[in-house]
Amino acid sequence: MANDDAIDKALDAVGPRLRAVRMDRGVTLAQLAENTGISVSTLSRLESGQRRPTLELLLPLAQAHMLPLDELVGAPATGDPRIHAKPITRNGQTIIPLTRRPGGIQAFKHVIPPRDPGIDPDLKTHEGYEWFYVLSGRIRLLLGEHDLILTAGEVAEFDTHVPHWFGNPGPGPAEVLSLFGPQGERAHVRARAGNS
Repeated sequence: MANDDAIDKALDAVGPRLRAVRMDRGVTLAQLAENTGISVSTLSRLESGQRRPTLELLLPLAQAHMLPLDELVGAPATGDPRIHAKPITRNGQTIIPLTRRPGGIQAFKHVIPPRDPGIDPDLKTHEGYEWFYVLSGRIRLLLGEHDLILTAGEVAEFDTHVPHWFGNPGPGPAEVLSLFGPQGERAHVRARAGNS
């Protein structure tokens, strides 16, 4: 029976934890409902403890908050302090999310293999603002009428409403650190080096 009490206490703590995570991230119930497909009333009842958390509800919430499920429910620590980022593979690139909170500026590391020169770049436009720093290798950036080659240590930033594409012209792999504001958020520079 002591184990049942521990489980009940853990489940009772989930609602306040869900509310704290959502509030900390500045996300409204309506925004969270849109991101998860869970109704505002269900989310409100979960947070207030009037509804028992289930796996069907917790999984989309963990995904929306970009938190591991065990952290969302307050599971005991395993002793491993590392964050295990889950890489995404898209168009041959490996993209590693470096931030875990929804909304606002997101950080990613891209590992980009050399591109087949026979395939034409496909310029895109979308909501947002992009900033990226070339860690290693070379990146070709097509931005509106510009065609640029960026090398290690160079930075580019642009409004993603401008037609754009970037890829690796080779010869070896390239790595890029990117910051992306999905609603056009820009990184704020608090200090700049003086001109010499």
